[in-house]
Amino acid sequence: MSEVVEHNVTVYSTPTCPWCAKAKAYLKEVGVGYDEKDVSVDIAAAREMVRISGQMGVPVLSIDGNVVKGFDKKRIDELLGL
Repeated sequence: MSEVVEHNVTVYSTPTCPWCAKAKAYLKEVGVGYDEKDVSVDIAAAREMVRISGQMGVPVLSIDGNVVKGFDKKRIDELLGL
């Protein structure tokens, strides 16, 4: 029986971003919980996103402290051990 691994995942996104929606849907599909930060209304989260990623584009995912820019499914799978 495999052990369930909890990951610390944050998704920085905006409500109108189609790639953000794809990233969040994918995380739900694979059963990974996440905190969502809407950078269109949360200025502190927007600053944090730029600080960790060096960019203003969304989505940005933080998975156990590792930054993923955009919906990079291969990198997300790698970091989640899928």
